[in-house]
Amino acid sequence: MQNDNLKCGMTEIQKGVFTDDALPAPYVWYEKDWQHDDYMHSHEHYQMTYVAEGYQYFHIEQKIYLVPKNHVIWIPKNKEHRTTSEADTVDLMVVLFRSVPTQDFYRDVHVFSAPAVLKEMLLYASKWNKLRERNPEKLTFLRAILVSLPNFCEENDGLQIPVPKNERLIDICNYINQNYKYGFDIDEMAAKAQMSVRTLQRSFKKETGITVQKYLQLVRILKSVEFLDAQKYTLSEIAFKVGYKSLPAFTSSFYSVMKTKVKQRI
Repeated sequence: MQNDNLKCGMTEIQKGVFTDDALPAPYVWYEKDWQHDDYMHSHEHYQMTYVAEGYQYFHIEQKIYLVPKNHVIWIPKNKEHRTTSEADTVDLMVVLFRSVPTQDFYRDVHVFSAPAVLKEMLLYASKWNKLRERNPEKLTFLRAILVSLPNFCEENDGLQIPVPKNERLIDICNYINQNYKYGFDIDEMAAKAQMSVRTLQRSFKKETGITVQKYLQLVRILKSVEFLDAQKYTLSEIAFKVGYKSLPAFTSSFYSVMKTKVKQRI
């Protein structure tokens, strides 16, 4: 990016705060080999991000959302977020909107797979990359995408990992993230949290909405998406790397979370 303070077409007026009242809306920013600051930031534009290559994590409030290749995330305006990724290459298209329809859909975060028609529309829209001049076709076309988003959205809750507020539970989450490939011992985790097994399970479910076992499954499957993106391993190797003892167990778990069959990419 030529201007260190210019990101996605907006100006960073102070760390993490973006503005650009002169930015034409909607506005398209497509970037190959995306390098984004990893600190929390916000802006007064509604944001739709499409991951064309690689994957990206979005940290928003008490959740971490995985947005894999060919997926979309919708972020309401003024919603603080930051991004991280270990992918070798991340190609993103960001579309910013100043105003949106009145439906509740646009006030919440959504992550979903982009259907073929949406991918084709976004590919066509890339011709307006970083275009600041007002263009009637661009305005009409991108508005059509915006209005159609609720119909395109088939949300997958498996792509989001809840983050608890309790420090002892955060320690358990960190332990799982570091040791997801190993055997699962709930008694050992309860001892680490200085809780009984029953208290740990009850507290974890209350704060995150899922069980400790489900959290482990989500971490394992989302880690497998990273290994799939690397295109260096067979499915059996990936299954072993994320802690499954057999390929069928891995593929079954992958399908239950991702709602699609795992595909070999090498």
